[in-house]
Amino acid sequence: MPKNSKVTQREHSSEHVTESVADLLALEEPVDYKQSILNVAGETGSKQKAADEELGAEDRPAWNSKLQYILAQIGFSVGLGNIWRFPYLCQKNGGGAYLVPYLVLLIIIGIPLFFLELAVGQRIRRGSIGVWHYVCPRLGGIGFSSCIVCLFVGLYYNVIIGWSIFYFFKSFQYPLPWSECPVIRNGTVAVVEAECEKSSATTYFWYREALDISNSISESGGLNWKMTLCLLVAWSIVGMAVVKGIQSSGKVMYFSSLFPYVVLACFLVRGLLLRGAVDGILHMFTPKLDKMLDPQVWREAATQVFFALGLGFGGVIAFSSYNKQDNNCHFDAALVSFINFFTSVLATLVVFAVLGFKANIMNEKCVVENAEKILGYLHTNVLSRDLIPPHVNFSHLTAKDYTEMYKVIRAVKEDRFASLGLDPCLLEDELDKGTGLAFIAFTEAMTHFPASPFWSVMFFLMLINLGLGSMIGTMAGITTPIIDTFKVPKEMFTVGCCVFAFFVGLLFVQRSGNYFVTMFDDYSATLPLTVIVILENIAVAWIYGTKKFMQELTEMLGFRPYRFYFYMWKFVSPLCMAVLTTASIIQLGVTPPGYSAWIKEEAAERYLYFPDWAMALLITLIVVATLPIPVVFILRHFHLLSDGSNTLSVSYKKGRMMKDISNLEENDETRFILSKVPSEAPSPMPTHRSYLGPGSTSPLETGGNPNGRYGSSYLLAGTPESEL
Repeated sequence: MPKNSKVTQREHSSEHVTESVADLLALEEPVDYKQSILNVAGETGSKQKAADEELGAEDRPAWNSKLQYILAQIGFSVGLGNIWRFPYLCQKNGGGAYLVPYLVLLIIIGIPLFFLELAVGQRIRRGSIGVWHYVCPRLGGIGFSSCIVCLFVGLYYNVIIGWSIFYFFKSFQYPLPWSECPVIRNGTVAVVEAECEKSSATTYFWYREALDISNSISESGGLNWKMTLCLLVAWSIVGMAVVKGIQSSGKVMYFSSLFPYVVLACFLVRGLLLRGAVDGILHMFTPKLDKMLDPQVWREAATQVFFALGLGFGGVIAFSSYNKQDNNCHFDAALVSFINFFTSVLATLVVFAVLGFKANIMNEKCVVENAEKILGYLHTNVLSRDLIPPHVNFSHLTAKDYTEMYKVIRAVKEDRFASLGLDPCLLEDELDKGTGLAFIAFTEAMTHFPASPFWSVMFFLMLINLGLGSMIGTMAGITTPIIDTFKVPKEMFTVGCCVFAFFVGLLFVQRSGNYFVTMFDDYSATLPLTVIVILENIAVAWIYGTKKFMQELTEMLGFRPYRFYFYMWKFVSPLCMAVLTTASIIQLGVTPPGYSAWIKEEAAERYLYFPDWAMALLITLIVVATLPIPVVFILRHFHLLSDGSNTLSVSYKKGRMMKDISNLEENDETRFILSKVPSEAPSPMPTHRSYLGPGSTSPLETGGNPNGRYGSSYLLAGTPESEL
């Protein structure tokens, strides 16, 4: 301790010494935190609380290695959406043209906000509730809304894992059970199931054997016991993976994150060797430029970016909060974003290669069936043989020959052509039918593979692992902030969450459950998620301050991030998200929410609007997910809920000083954090900041303090200075 310090003067003099916080912090020597507690209010209870919270921060679990952390982030961000939703949107929205809005939005919204979430989580080392309480106490409701959205997504996402488990176990048989329509025998008469005959074997298996789906959302139909058991297995797997936090989930990630790439690589090689694979890939990359100007395409691309990177869920923040402070999260953001996009493109190549193979098979089948019709018309003299080009050989009829013959017949028999019932059998039409669901289109394609059970087992095992990785991150988005904030027992709370989610998830394994999955996926989670991401951006860029945040990133990373991020956070990203949110709300107003229902009697899909009670449920879910934001804002604005104001806790640790400042007046804060040399100024954001939960009391009481705002009743327990 310097001899001229005011603390030393106080110990060796009976005169009263007036001390300031800045003087204390500038002159005190760092000592072992465990041997020293500084209480700025003179309350013994607060001293012990500060010690406990600081010790808790130091004992926070950490990743075993950088690789484990990167795999966890990849496992969370790369999920079922990359493998199936992205190829579906690519095909639906103009092939290669869809990649343009997706890439643009990934660069101006996705990567900057992904970097932002990684940075705040790593810097503050808390879950989403603690992070946004720190950044802006009045917007602390963002963290609670993130937890609710994670719950909504986890409820239906694990149902999809349950579907994959069902198909996985059904794949251990040859031929695959969805390769042929079931035959109903009535004595000596065998009849193909009518619903299957009208649709297809894979479609029938999905809707009838797997889901046993009802005709509408209003027809519950009771529980589907097969899917109920699969859901129980899915939640059991997730529970075992996350029960110990990152100690257990981190080890799972080594397999769940890497195995899907092994399967994708195998499928890509196998797919490229299939006949017709090139046709599918060319169809994918053939852009429909008119789609690039469609606002709906941009809105769907933005939603895909949010879901692909896991923005707004809290999982990204939770995982990064277990990092060391000097971790290069900027590199992590770029790496994970690139791997995410690469995985989406790789999966799209695989899907379209396989679907190109399927389209060729279906096109050949169409040619054979329609050639038989033409031969029948020739035999009955409905058509003249003069209409058949001389080079056409019906025993070796190619798609090109059939197309030429079709055009001639259509031109000559223009008046009666419709009555002939001939199909054009165009490959483009087969490819344009869409990728549909993973449980229909891809499963049908695999029935034509040699050793189809093997490929089916691999495919659905891949889906299970992809879903598991995403569910681990989703559960972290729920458990980490709650455990950090309310200090509940980790194992007990995690198990309780899984049990609760299983019972609530029974809603999705009714016969009408698939329609509720559509409601949650397309509506109840998407709009709140967009609002959360916008407010996260505003909280950091406009309330906390972009310049201040950039300076803290410079101190944490050791280099200044690109100026690009400043402009994205400050202007471009919030503006783009505001426009997209407005477009989404307008779209909901113009087109009432609905779902595709499977009508058993017609063996076909029909688009139905949600009934009034379902609309009320949908609106309620959206309100519940966003309600914490205005509630917390109002409570803290009117001082009905503590926001940690007027709180200053200072703790020492050997070799490093950690400070907590929150809501000091501007002059006090400047004096507190600035040293004589600007480059030596400590960061306003502490290395470890103890989160003050709702209802916590401030250790600083200004009303009864005779010695100024902060007081001077310092308690130095067991410090070297106290022994002078």
